[in-house]
Amino acid sequence: MSPVPDQPLRILHAVRAPVGGIIRHILDLANGQADRGHQVGIIADSLTGGQRADAALAEIAPRLKLGVYRVAIHREPHPADFLVWARFMYLIRRLKPDVLHGHGAKAGAFIRLRGRSKRAIRVYTPHGGSLHYPLNTLKGAFYSRLERALMNNTDLFLFESAFARDTYQRTIGTPAGLVRCVFNGVTADEFDPVELAADATDVAYVGEFRHIKGADLLIDAVARLRSGGKPFTLTLGGDGEEIGALKAQIHKLGLTEAVRFIGHVKARYGFSKGRLLVVPSRGDSMPYVVIEAGAAGVPMVAANVGGIPEIFGFHTEALFAPSNADAMAAAIQTALGDPAAAKARATSLRERISEHFSQKAMVEGVLAGYRDAFANR
Repeated sequence: MSPVPDQPLRILHAVRAPVGGIIRHILDLANGQADRGHQVGIIADSLTGGQRADAALAEIAPRLKLGVYRVAIHREPHPADFLVWARFMYLIRRLKPDVLHGHGAKAGAFIRLRGRSKRAIRVYTPHGGSLHYPLNTLKGAFYSRLERALMNNTDLFLFESAFARDTYQRTIGTPAGLVRCVFNGVTADEFDPVELAADATDVAYVGEFRHIKGADLLIDAVARLRSGGKPFTLTLGGDGEEIGALKAQIHKLGLTEAVRFIGHVKARYGFSKGRLLVVPSRGDSMPYVVIEAGAAGVPMVAANVGGIPEIFGFHTEALFAPSNADAMAAAIQTALGDPAAAKARATSLRERISEHFSQKAMVEGVLAGYRDAFANR
């Protein structure tokens, strides 16, 4: 029997890797749902995330009436996947959730491999995930077939950007279930201004060091600017699998005096370390770093890719062609050459973020999607 509208729901979120924007989204969503009286739980991978994930999940655990569960979930298809799926099914039987909300391709697959239920709805938020793989690659072909097979095992698709929704429908198909777009959102205290650090460099990057995030392109852009007589400096805040390659690239380009690493830091601290934030992504759906920087009024330029233009709205002059170090270098030089214009744009963008990208709007949008999915049953 489906829950009565407006009564507290039992909501179980599942994710493979508890890192980056995806776990930020889940924690904010779970907190907001718990604030509204719902009983919430989280299943997350135990192989990734390290001490940061451990600490974040331990912090939220006392608020989650359905609990926190760590399961060893491999990124790629793995012989242990059947055991993981069995563990998911055991937890679902024991916790009796009304909402099964899978985040990302792997957890989304485990949730949707469960058969239709009279009680629970199956919800899927891709967060980019398998949609980032080109269809003409072996992985892309495999994941697109898997997505297509599970598409109509889904009562509700929640996309965090129109870009993600359109990409899914173009590459996978049009689902029979409900489709909703709900933007990621940030909390009220993230609208406090960020004070520039005394040791700030010209440019800052905050994020993971993965190929798709494009930190190597930003290093190339800084090298081009410096070779053209612009002695710009760069701070890289983050960590990840490409850190060794990035350090080798910096050494090869002779930038060791111009570029510094400050490790994984909180976003606002990273923002304070540069006069201009650059988001050089090769691909992104709805990156939190852009929303966070926009909320804090940080001057910023970003790649014109994925859902990033949806955040910037009419401020298209701050966007540059993706995967193009020359275009990025030109955008950096323009922004740093006219700091008053960059600051005015940041102020206007902050107002846009406040209106469309708040945590409150995100939580309410997701809950409205759940209610519509139950009604659609």
